[in-house]
Amino acid sequence: MGLMLAALLGGVPLAAQAADAPQCELDRPMRFGGMNWESNLVLVEVERFIIKHGYGCESEVLPTETLPALAALERGDLDINTELWLNSTLEPWNKAEATGKVKRIGDLYMGGEAWFIPRYTAERFPELKKAADLPKFKDAFKDPEEPGKGRFYGCPAGWACEVVNGNLFKALGMGDTYTLFSPGTGATQKAALASAYQRKENIVFYYWFPTSVVGSMDLVQLELPPYDKEKQLCLTDVNCADPQPTAYPDNPVFTAVNTEFSEKAPKLIGFLSKVEVPLDAMNETLSYMDENELDAEPTAQWFLKSKQDIWTQWLPADVAQRVQAAL
Repeated sequence: MGLMLAALLGGVPLAAQAADAPQCELDRPMRFGGMNWESNLVLVEVERFIIKHGYGCESEVLPTETLPALAALERGDLDINTELWLNSTLEPWNKAEATGKVKRIGDLYMGGEAWFIPRYTAERFPELKKAADLPKFKDAFKDPEEPGKGRFYGCPAGWACEVVNGNLFKALGMGDTYTLFSPGTGATQKAALASAYQRKENIVFYYWFPTSVVGSMDLVQLELPPYDKEKQLCLTDVNCADPQPTAYPDNPVFTAVNTEFSEKAPKLIGFLSKVEVPLDAMNETLSYMDENELDAEPTAQWFLKSKQDIWTQWLPADVAQRVQAAL
């Protein structure tokens, strides 16, 4: 029996194995905010795998939306929001950060947002160059539920970008000619756009990147007026009194944590603050997820096995070795 046990342990004494086992800084599961878009879901699963096998921490994911998640982070009901898009949350984020109860700890990548039409639509209507031109082309984008108007596919209901898109829609005076359609979920929005694209239907919509949608479709961005910081700040405010159109700025996507959690878990914060993913790697990961019809967890496994040159840079050598062994 003793020989069999030694063989199973690879000749490593039990005491040494116990010493190598990581001890989590928390005495409870770490609480992640689970948003309903792909990049967030995948990154959360990547981080959960690392904290479990590298740091010995259990975790749970609490499904939520951006603005409720920010409030929960402030209250301490969440420990971390892995992916917060600054452009969509500038005003509420500034208010939350001013309380001292939340912290921005690291930048993931520089995201982007835009209003798009497919290239085949742009070729059918070469005069459609700007978002401000859309009212003249409402018949090209007929809303099936209100044929007298065009349909603009906005941000999924409940997301922070719904506020920005609603204000921009109003600023461009589109209410008389278009309906602002807010899909119930990110998956619903993606399915509707993919279906229309496959049938070569004319569609106009908001989307963000990195995403598999922008990576896999041949799209043209509609021009917006030059970026203006003050106008954009108002667009992020649900109570913006006089919205004015402006282009989306480059959008820093960052990790935010509850301040009290950060003080209790300095090793975890050291790791989480270094999480950064090149845009091309994120696009590749999301395309792999889409093409293989995978959920977030197996996609995270693929990322961890395929992109070790990226994530090992986030970790001390001994932690990286434990994660690699678990793969």
